[in-house]
Amino acid sequence: MSRRVKYKGHLLFPNAMVRDGDVCCEDGVITYAGKHRNDDGQYEVHEYSGCYISPGFIDVHQHGGGGYDYMDGTEEAFIGAAVLHAKHGTTTILPTTLTCPDEELFASFDTLRRVQKTDYPGAYLYGMHLEGPYFSADQKGAQDEAYLQPPNPAHYRKVLEAADGCIVRWTVAPELPGAMELGDELRKHGVLPSMGHSNATIDVAKEAILHGYTHLTHFYSGMSSIVRIDGYRYPGLIEAGYLYDDLTVEIIADGKHLPETLLQLVYRSKGVHRTVLVTDAMRGAGQTEGRTILGSLTNGQECFIEDGVAKLPDRKAFAGSVATADRLVRNMRDLAGADLCSAVRMMTETPARLFGIKERGILRAGFRADLAVFDEGIDVLATVRGGEIIHARSQEGE
Repeated sequence: MSRRVKYKGHLLFPNAMVRDGDVCCEDGVITYAGKHRNDDGQYEVHEYSGCYISPGFIDVHQHGGGGYDYMDGTEEAFIGAAVLHAKHGTTTILPTTLTCPDEELFASFDTLRRVQKTDYPGAYLYGMHLEGPYFSADQKGAQDEAYLQPPNPAHYRKVLEAADGCIVRWTVAPELPGAMELGDELRKHGVLPSMGHSNATIDVAKEAILHGYTHLTHFYSGMSSIVRIDGYRYPGLIEAGYLYDDLTVEIIADGKHLPETLLQLVYRSKGVHRTVLVTDAMRGAGQTEGRTILGSLTNGQECFIEDGVAKLPDRKAFAGSVATADRLVRNMRDLAGADLCSAVRMMTETPARLFGIKERGILRAGFRADLAVFDEGIDVLATVRGGEIIHARSQEGE
């Protein structure tokens, strides 16, 4: 027998809010979203008067959280991170890798496939984001240089074969020999090529767009900007991101990786249609301070959490974010000046559209009943996945 559920509150659509509306769900799918209808008796009703209901948040760049990293390669780690982020409104995740031995990479594919068949109270792990190993050593950030290499057809075809369709996106430095051919190959496999951890000039970026590289990974971080050679200025990827409308960007809006002024600049310049919010969260997400590990427990790097961000041991560079999606939405509203619908859209509809994540990201009939419920402070009260509440703050005494 079908289960019919209704969620009531202020509904957030991409361009407007409907106050005191209804989201009706049946068997995990939205059947209606809009103004209140006088048919509560036909549903199991969950009332969130005065609070907001949005599509579930979609995080397309995330390494882990809750003490787990996807590079651990275990079902416990994948599920543990997904559960942590579900408590903050995230319902769909692209688990993200780091530069690593191929054995670890292939193990992560196998683990993802097993977990996708598992019933657990966390965000859905949709498909993989490969961050590396085809990076510039100069822009490696906290990535392990020992595993960096240029794109090689024999290697990336082996990876694509092992992945068997579970890769959604792949971040590459486009200036490396063979990167353009790799972009063409990824598009044939339905994988979105992204530019990142790169020293590319703007001319390289312009060429890369023609080979399918239409997205910039963690804009500003691990990315080239203007350099001066013999008196002449040469723009880099950052300038390309602003100049070319074909390029979309993602930002770590934790308030640490980019200050308030840059959040404002990106939002005003690229707009809600071309800007995606990502946590880039690592193992320490959900942890307030202290020691943690970036990457797998066996091959990862030690780092420290302080001031709301993870830092390398010498404190001279960030080792990753400990943000959750609700924090990003809050910052874009409070720091960047986005209206609430736009702030939410950059965490829902925009990533779903750009990364081909189907039937998610909008409160619309026929879409998955994945929802985030939060108050005026963007504190998540409930998270709904497939029509079922997988997190409720009141039930957990938070």
